[in-house]
Amino acid sequence: MIGILVVTHENLGDHLIRCASHVMGEKPEYLIHLGVFIENDSNSILDEMRALAQQLNTGDGVLILCDILGATPCNIASRLIQANRIACVAGVNLPMLVRTLTYRNEGLSTVVEKALSGGKNGVIEIPAETRHAN
Repeated sequence: MIGILVVTHENLGDHLIRCASHVMGEKPEYLIHLGVFIENDSNSILDEMRALAQQLNTGDGVLILCDILGATPCNIASRLIQANRIACVAGVNLPMLVRTLTYRNEGLSTVVEKALSGGKNGVIEIPAETRHAN
């Protein structure tokens, strides 16, 4: 099973995990959030992130989901990437997280693909003709 570490600004990831747990019917195991706050030291966050990734790794790898490419949480997480062991995807949203959880028993590369497709396909414009009357 792929471990999932959600690394975001402040408590965004905690709220995503709560919502995903609601959708899934229970809080999935091997799923942890690490919030990065303005007062945090980057080296301390890196150490904590490294420890959490080790804790989450059941032998199949870890996927780190970050909120914004180029922001501090993602920049720190990118330092942990290891081919076939730890992958990182930026732009986490609820469809991405749910899709990742659904396919986490597949290999790490498949879970990364599912995360990307869930994130992209979960962001769509709803056409005006689907509007419901109030």
